[in-house]
Amino acid sequence: MDPNRLADCRKLTENCTQDLKSDPPGRTTVDLLFLGTSAGVPTRQRNVSATALIASAGKGWYLIDCGEGTQHQVLRTPLSLSELRAIFITHVHADHCLGLPGLLASTGMSGRTRPLDIILPAALQPWLRMSLEVTQSHLPFEINLHAVETFTEWRNLNVQVQTVELSHRVPCHGYVFTESDPEPRLDVQRLDAEGIERGPLWGQLAHGQDVEVDGRMLHARDYLLSARPDRRIIVCGDNDRPALLAEVAQSADVLVHEATFVQAAIDRARASYGHSSAAAVAGFAESAGVRNLVLTHFSARYQANPALSPSIEDVRSEAAALYNGQLILARDLQRYHLDRLGHLQPVAIERKPLEVAP
Repeated sequence: MDPNRLADCRKLTENCTQDLKSDPPGRTTVDLLFLGTSAGVPTRQRNVSATALIASAGKGWYLIDCGEGTQHQVLRTPLSLSELRAIFITHVHADHCLGLPGLLASTGMSGRTRPLDIILPAALQPWLRMSLEVTQSHLPFEINLHAVETFTEWRNLNVQVQTVELSHRVPCHGYVFTESDPEPRLDVQRLDAEGIERGPLWGQLAHGQDVEVDGRMLHARDYLLSARPDRRIIVCGDNDRPALLAEVAQSADVLVHEATFVQAAIDRARASYGHSSAAAVAGFAESAGVRNLVLTHFSARYQANPALSPSIEDVRSEAAALYNGQLILARDLQRYHLDRLGHLQPVAIERKPLEVAP
């Protein structure tokens, strides 16, 4: 293996191990909270791209894309920057990454000291480091940058993350989040077979802690069994070929995919600009058996008022004509909970009002 990639793997493993202290195995919450759902530019109702995935038994969360203003959106939610586990950037376009330097600077001011993994295009690494350097943003925590082009896997006891290549005007990726060992239970038969006596050691293993017995290290992951099938969520960057997701999206619990335009707009322009129509995504999701389809990254032309034209309802109706599963059009600051049966439902969150100067 390439020594650089080996070093990256070691760093990822070390950081994931640290996360176990805050996110022990157990009944994992799997929620999506949309921080930005507009394509290209913000609107009065929608910020640019950013999605939070809460997948932990504690308060840990993951950020997929970080458009300008993302940290401001985070302030209006219960999310804590100190509990951020990792950041995943899909591609180099500004509406997906310009919020990174500011968010990292604020994270440092929040008192974080734990290292943070950031998976992003290699081309963004020098830009990010230079942005932090020239603004003298001296972070009190280490950032470990991993090029998405050579990235293989990120995992802890709660979630495993892999990538899938997409099609856009620039190289772009989607991220596949798979629940790891949901609601784990001890492999009692194996413990008995290996002569591990019942007692406190069993409890430590059940809580994800490695233990030493007679000079032998027992790794918790080897003694935990899944109580039910893993839940799988796919969060995509910009993509004009949904079929590229055919393998990873088959029977997925949730697919979050852009629907920048309706098909008529693409037909009129005779170009997709590297984006998908609602019809293209919906047709694909139906054929792949996706249980919940969440559309996002809407062109600013689609207005919130259904009485106006074009409106966001044009996107909804086009998708609904081709997809029979649960269809959701993402809204900024809306949280959705994925239950154990694979149903994705909106849940109320405590929105923190922004302070207004007297």
